[in-house]
Amino acid sequence: MATKATTTKLQPLADRVVIRPAGREETTASGIVLPDTKEKPQRGTIIAAGLGRRDDDGDRIELDVKVGDIVLFAKYAGSEFKLDGEDLLIIAEKDILAVMND
Repeated sequence: MATKATTTKLQPLADRVVIRPAGREETTASGIVLPDTKEKPQRGTIIAAGLGRRDDDGDRIELDVKVGDIVLFAKYAGSEFKLDGEDLLIIAEKDILAVMND
């Protein structure tokens, strides 16, 4: 879950979202946990979201995603950064490929 400190310190602009990437830990069929791989994760949880971009008339277009959504995103999308020692990713909404449903 997002910490309150992280979400209050960071407000993305326009149609950008901040994502906490999921770990790449995998488990085999027999239950053996494989350690984190070097591949970049493509799944994560949105911890902060902008208010949406504006159209040509100046009207705000709301985002299709919200804080708490678990999303799949393009492999090399966005910019990685650290905040309070935590690795985060900020990307534009157009780089989100899907929202995962429970």
